[in-house]
Amino acid sequence: MNNNWQLQTAKSKFSELVERTLHHGAQVVTRHGKKVVVIVPFEEYEQLTRPKESLTQFLIASPLAGSELSIDRDKSMPRKIEIEP
Repeated sequence: MNNNWQLQTAKSKFSELVERTLHHGAQVVTRHGKKVVVIVPFEEYEQLTRPKESLTQFLIASPLAGSELSIDRDKSMPRKIEIEP
């Protein structure tokens, strides 16, 4: 089954494009003969964009983990500014 759609056809048959995507997977849309976008089911999109690891796991695996790096915040008051009306 062909999963390539010309842009004009994709626009005029959008409901069919969505149904085919849900039942047969990713669909490619072309413009002027060049592949420009891929339509995928939402669940597949979520899997592709989900981080591979949590932020906690990332920080634990960091080269700086265990380096006892100390970052202190400057606790002085902010500078005073004058606002003219």
